[in-house]
Amino acid sequence: MFQLSKLMESITTNLPYVCGFLAVIVSMFLIALALETVARKKSGDTEPIFSTRKIAVIGMFSALAAVLMLFEFPLFFAPPFYKLDFSEIPILVGTFAFGPVAGVMMEFIKILLKLFMKGTSTAFVGDLANFAVGCSFILPASVIYTFKKSKKMAVIACIAGTLVLTVFGTSFNAVYLLPAFSKLYGMPMEALLNMGVEANSLVKEGSIVSFVVACVAPLNLIKGTSVSIVTLCIYKSLSPILKGTGRRKTQ
Repeated sequence: MFQLSKLMESITTNLPYVCGFLAVIVSMFLIALALETVARKKSGDTEPIFSTRKIAVIGMFSALAAVLMLFEFPLFFAPPFYKLDFSEIPILVGTFAFGPVAGVMMEFIKILLKLFMKGTSTAFVGDLANFAVGCSFILPASVIYTFKKSKKMAVIACIAGTLVLTVFGTSFNAVYLLPAFSKLYGMPMEALLNMGVEANSLVKEGSIVSFVVACVAPLNLIKGTSVSIVTLCIYKSLSPILKGTGRRKTQ
């Protein structure tokens, strides 16, 4: 109850930003729906976007992702406010099984559950970043896989998702996230960049480009690669269970 009251207070205090956050979420849902509709027509998939089984699995995997999100690991080449988590593993598995719309829904529910469990310490800035960057990974991967569900396409989808995650996540940090954190905490941008200089010798003083290239890009690349490898290893065995196909052959 105490955490809920703190969350409601944060929402009230940052209402304009929360409205913008909701607009981003709706936009991601619409993009996912449009892409999935095109991919389903191309592949001849006539299954409903949502079913009772899908909704149940979405809820279960979202909860698992929210729990995994609580376990964060610092990396030696980045400042301490950048941490690695593996919450995208259940989301990518579920997205491969049920499509882009399900993936965006799991990303949203994951953030929602995290807010209820832990609240926000960044006035929703970090939460929006996690949602947007997560969608940049699962959307291209799931759309490619939806067009043609095969082992080869799954590998291609994971590679594409990792590349988009790395490029988008790196650019997003430079253009939006770092300036937002600077404003939120009342810290000069130079102070944030100097934290990168202290952590990584490749970061040049006062250079936001070298900061994101040396600190943020490797983190996103490691996350995308590790999540992809785990997903490719476990998806085939989980797919029949998730889809309720029993022993029938699935891809």
